[in-house]
Amino acid sequence: MPVDQDPEDRAARLRELRERRARRLEAAGESTRSRSTRERERSPERSELSVPQPARRRLIPRPNIDSEAFGRASEAFARFMGTPQFLLYMTLFCGLWLAWNTFMPEEAQFDPRALNYTLLTLILSLQASYAAPLILLAQNRQDDRDRVSIEQDRARDERNLADTEFITREVASLRLSVGEMASRDFVRSELRDLLEELLEELDERDRRTQEEEPPEDAAQRSAGASVWEPPYDGGHVPS
Repeated sequence: MPVDQDPEDRAARLRELRERRARRLEAAGESTRSRSTRERERSPERSELSVPQPARRRLIPRPNIDSEAFGRASEAFARFMGTPQFLLYMTLFCGLWLAWNTFMPEEAQFDPRALNYTLLTLILSLQASYAAPLILLAQNRQDDRDRVSIEQDRARDERNLADTEFITREVASLRLSVGEMASRDFVRSELRDLLEELLEELDERDRRTQEEEPPEDAAQRSAGASVWEPPYDGGHVPS
């Protein structure tokens, strides 16, 4: 059977383990501090990650070019390349170059025919290599302007469409209002019908009155209407 350890030995053993752990932690902390110290010595300007790293200086400074001015120049060059004057000047230049280096003495030739006009070929290749990007740049600027103009046209068309729809609704409402109003011919016809109805009603009332009147009154009225009365001459009695 195992013999139980003495409590004092157990406590001493625990203290020893704690001391070893403390020494290990101190050693780890010292190594960490020494590592951070070495990093600080290597980069004194950036001691922490929260501090931004300073910008590095470029060996070749970046040129400050006005993009708008360069774009206008490229557009002017592209427009000039698309004109008959450029073709004429280019043809004259190449013709003079070839004529000089073909018919002039060899001492005066700077791009002899024996070398297949190497310098002229190089110049034309260089001109083409620069012309293509400039033309593309001019096309991109033109595309941007076209896009802006298209957006403006679309907005203008939308406003015009909205105005047209509003005017159409207003015209339709006016037509409905005018259709409900009485015209002059309609008023005349209604008044004519009303007058005819009134005349018919008056005739009907006269007819009823004559039918309801006694015969004696009717005879007196007819006799009184038939008696002739001479005109009044101021009291003069004829002889």
